[in-house]
Amino acid sequence: MNPTQFVARLTRKSRSNFFYAFLCLPRPQREALYAVYAFCRIVDDAVDLGHDRAAQRKELERWRQEIVQVFEGTPEHPAARRLQEAVRLFRIPREALNEIIAGVEMDLDRSTYESFEDLYPYCYRVASAVGLCCIEIFGYSDLRARDYAVDLGVALQLTNIMRDVGPDARAGRVYLPQEDLRRFGVATADLAAGHYTPGFVQLMEHEAARAHAYYRRAWAALPKSDAHTLFAAEIMGRTYFALLTLMERRRFRVFGERVSVPTPRKLSIALRCWAGARWGDRPR
Repeated sequence: MNPTQFVARLTRKSRSNFFYAFLCLPRPQREALYAVYAFCRIVDDAVDLGHDRAAQRKELERWRQEIVQVFEGTPEHPAARRLQEAVRLFRIPREALNEIIAGVEMDLDRSTYESFEDLYPYCYRVASAVGLCCIEIFGYSDLRARDYAVDLGVALQLTNIMRDVGPDARAGRVYLPQEDLRRFGVATADLAAGHYTPGFVQLMEHEAARAHAYYRRAWAALPKSDAHTLFAAEIMGRTYFALLTLMERRRFRVFGERVSVPTPRKLSIALRCWAGARWGDRPR
């Protein structure tokens, strides 16, 4: 299987919220995004699978070397070779790719965060850095697009953290700030056990308000002049915002079956964002 087929198959197989954003793009951009997404998935899996910390760190270091080869030589992994092709076509920042690896490595170094200020670098590395790669593929002319990518990335990651709070806790990781848990009387063991209590609802309302603030910041920073090129980012943002509002409507019943936006809704969001970019009517 050639590198292009490898990364495209990985992305299609995942059926992630990003998949529907990619569908609306011209082929060169779509394949470049497949490459970035595949890189993120593979690096993330290197930490999520298994418990051999030494082996996991070795694998992350191997990917750091792959990134060196992406920019300076001949990478070995098929996803890295496809990423090199994407880097040749688009100005994907090397530092952002290394930040993504550093963010994944944080899961090896710590399992909790005392405050949101402690959590923010993790959100930046595993989500905002991805956004900074993506906007180089989408194209932009106003530098405020970078602020948009950073704030939207934080909003998306906070939404992910809220949805996955149960399975993450059972895996030994609690991303919600410890000071917030104490404020609302929620223990780590409660999250792992799936205890749905009034305190948990209050905790999630607090986290949702923070996520809403980052969505608002992102949309305020989105340059009108670049809305037509950044519509795929808007598809991602609006899909995750729909996920956040779905959790709110369910009163944060996120334990048990994984909460997800129905496929017809995802497709509707994608079509509205695409049409809005084409005819100048931004979705609400």
